[in-house]
Formats: sequence, C-alpha cells, structure tokens
Amino acid sequence: MSRTKSKLQAATLGGSPDDVEAAFYEGLNSGDLEQVMGCWADEDDIVCIHPGGARFLGAAAIRASFEELFADGNNIPAKPSQIHRVEAIASAVHNVLERLEILTPQGPTQAYVLATNVYHQTAQGWRMVAHHASPGTGEEGHAILQGPAVLH
Repeated sequence: MSRTKSKLQAATLGGSPDDVEAAFYEGLNSGDLEQVMGCWADEDDIVCIHPGGARFLGAAAIRASFEELFADGNNIPAKPSQIHRVEAIASAVHNVLERLEILTPQGPTQAYVLATNVYHQTAQGWRMVAHHASPGTGEEGHAILQGPAVLH
C-alpha cells in the first residue's frame, strides 16, 4: 500500500485532522482528484474557495472545480507551512501558509497563499468541510502576533 493511501486510510479510520490535511496536500501536489475528494466530508454544505475565485458549494461543485484545476495533467504544487491549529473535540481549524512554486516568464518563482481548512469528526473519521484560500504576497508571510486594539 502506498504512503498516500495509508495516510488517507488512517484519516478514514480515525486518524486526525493532520492526516487529512497531509492527504489533501499530497493530492494537490500529485493532481490526484480522487485523493483530494476523499478528504472531504459527504455533506451538502461543504464549501471551497480558491484564491481569487468563486465559492463552490457541495461535493459536485467542488469536484468540478478541482477537475478544471487538474485539467491537462496539472497539479497544484502547494507546500503547507506555518500551520496554526485551533482544535476542539469534534472540529479543527487550521490556518495554513501555502508555498507554491510557479513558472513565470522570468522563470520559476515562489508565491504564497493563505488558507483556512476546517475539519469535522464524522462517522467516516475526520473530514474537511471548508477550504478557503486567498492570494498571499510574493514574500513569505509572517504572523502578526499583536494587532491593533480596534478590529476595523
């Protein structure tokens, strides 16, 4: 059994939100639609927002969005880092800095995406219920540990 299938099976049998997240990013990196979709909960109200994109609701819409992204053998070379976790008994929220290697007319460069992944404990084990990715900057982001006293 491959390492990827082992991680997805661990997530299916209980595992942890980290196991599901690892399987999700491995699926993105390899362009494996079935692996990516295997990380999602089987719920009507799951949601995915790609950087600068629309909101996709439900498994069919999310699948179609990833099919389009993976068209022509493409993958999404996202490497998660700087993961901030907030976990409770049956839910977990991970804020992730994704580092991507992209090819520009000037050659390969790095770009960053800020993502929030939400996981729930389901009858099938931990599953993703939301992935919201926003364009980051051209430089690696650093967390602001102390912000202004006023929100807006």
